Amino acid sequence: MSINVYMVFDGDAKDAIKFYEEVFETDEAEVMTFGEAPPHPEYTLPEEAKQRVMHARLNINGSNVMFSDTFPGSDLRKGDNITLAVVLDDAEKLKTQFNKLSEGGTVQMELQETFWSKLYGQLIDRFGISWQFNLGE
Repeated sequence: MSINVYMVFDGDAKDAIKFYEEVFETDEAEVMTFGEAPPHPEYTLPEEAKQRVMHARLNINGSNVMFSDTFPGSDLRKGDNITLAVVLDDAEKLKTQFNKLSEGGTVQMELQETFWSKLYGQLIDRFGISWQFNLGE
């Protein structure tokens, strides 16, 4: 389907989204915060995380650009806060690409079911590029 740019911020994603909406004259993004996500039965969400952006997407000049904030206390180095997000509707192709790209790299999150996708995973390839894989949209 597509490869999308995914930008990560340290608590100021909402400000960045507003800025890019104005610069590129886009429609207003739909923003989901960590506090709006379904609760995890084994993990209590810290108060300082609830208003941070879990996911948002803008269409900028025909390309999807996605946004999120880090979780409070996570390390974020400006310049290293952009990942590529592979979105496919073929589970076998997604698994094959994920596995091949992970060779010599580091899997950060194995492919697994999440509340937004039947298959989602994250890795850093052997060249240091961060990737997210998501089944469907």
